[in-house]
Amino acid sequence: MPEELDRVWKALGDETRRSILDLLRDGPRTTTEIVAQFPKLSRFGVMKHIDVLREASLIVTREQGRQRINTLNAVPIQQIYERWVSRYEGFWASTLLRIRDDAEQANAPQDPPRPTDPEER
Repeated sequence: MPEELDRVWKALGDETRRSILDLLRDGPRTTTEIVAQFPKLSRFGVMKHIDVLREASLIVTREQGRQRINTLNAVPIQQIYERWVSRYEGFWASTLLRIRDDAEQANAPQDPPRPTDPEER
């Protein structure tokens, strides 16, 4: 599994590949539809990005006639979440609650000091 996750991290490390995944989050797309979203890149360049995503199992591609339909596979992202993010949720939640409590306490109106001298009362 570590080698598989290495491929996922590598795939996610590129802005273009993350943009492709964002497109697929909205639903399956043909390779032609994906290429059309990146006019500054060649078809070959976009297809290389798709290949990296496919090798990382982030995209599943099926052929339908002459078209290739690409679909997002969120399982590897879920595996990263479970391994790297979920373990720290509790820590960050409690830390943020402490920060909020400290901020509220610092901003709370202070009661004026009570006089201790009997003549001031």
